[in-house]
Amino acid sequence: MIGQLEDLLGQLDELLTRASSELETITTSAALEAWDTHYLGRNRGELKNISSVMPKLSKDERPVVGQKINAVKTELEQRLTAKRGAMQQRELLQAMERERIDVTLPGRTLPAGRMHPLSQVIKEVTDIFVNMGFQVVQGPEVETDYYNFQALNIPVDHPARDMQDTLWVSPGEILLRTQTSPVQIRVMEQMRPPVRVVAPGKVYRNEAIDATHEAMFHQIEGLLIDEYCTMADLKGCLERFARQMFGPGRRVRFRGSYFPFTEPSAEVDIDCPFCNSKGCRVCKFTGWVELLGSGMVDPRVLRQVGYDPAKYRGFAFGMGVERIALVKYDINEIRLFTANDLRFLRQF
Repeated sequence: MIGQLEDLLGQLDELLTRASSELETITTSAALEAWDTHYLGRNRGELKNISSVMPKLSKDERPVVGQKINAVKTELEQRLTAKRGAMQQRELLQAMERERIDVTLPGRTLPAGRMHPLSQVIKEVTDIFVNMGFQVVQGPEVETDYYNFQALNIPVDHPARDMQDTLWVSPGEILLRTQTSPVQIRVMEQMRPPVRVVAPGKVYRNEAIDATHEAMFHQIEGLLIDEYCTMADLKGCLERFARQMFGPGRRVRFRGSYFPFTEPSAEVDIDCPFCNSKGCRVCKFTGWVELLGSGMVDPRVLRQVGYDPAKYRGFAFGMGVERIALVKYDINEIRLFTANDLRFLRQF
């Protein structure tokens, strides 16, 4: 039995020497963890394997071997802790060196944010009218049938309703506004003449989305009410807008049209800025580009808000922001405005 005891103690001394020697040569955290598992692992470690013979020892031998195993284990754990601490410190210093910042280098220029092209157009349009004495106002996007249709001289059975594929929230009552024109009514209910406002905002139609149509798009509504106002005032206002927006040499054309809430009504065109009226794909080879709709406010609309049409007159106009942007920037795909493609947006 004495020979077996001496053999076990010798194995433990040899294990301590071998493990310590290997530990000194380790240079990576992965190798250190492998060393830990090999010598001190709870399941298959070498020290655990030697400990498995303890039940076979005599009562007097067990304390001797047990003390030796604990001493070897304590020594190896202390060396492991010291080695791990040294390696962590070295790896930290290496990482700091790799990530060291040279404060003498010039700073990195961060890309500046930009205003969306539609926002740019809205601002440019509204600024033109603000300089003409108009005030910018807003209105709700979720509207009632009254403000979106009835107050604008479009009763329930009016055929003009078929021209606007409405997105109803509550059929016959609540809807997503199909135009910014309801803001006219809300403003006139709250203000007495003179009234000069422009109302930019989103509108919604149940449209099939393609290169020239979106289910959600933007309009800018304009309204002027005063004691003296004529079609000549409307023409002068819109001619000034068109030339400031698209260039001082632009020709402006008014064509008779129909809108339920204006009478008389007119579509406004400009001579094509891309071909100088010679004919191109933008103007569909007509030489003219449709810009907006306009007209004198129908007396029935004035009565609806409590204005006396014998005393007050006015004009209104409405334009699609996307249409203005398509013409201004020579773009033939409306979906680019909502695709969030940075290659497109960075051009503006």
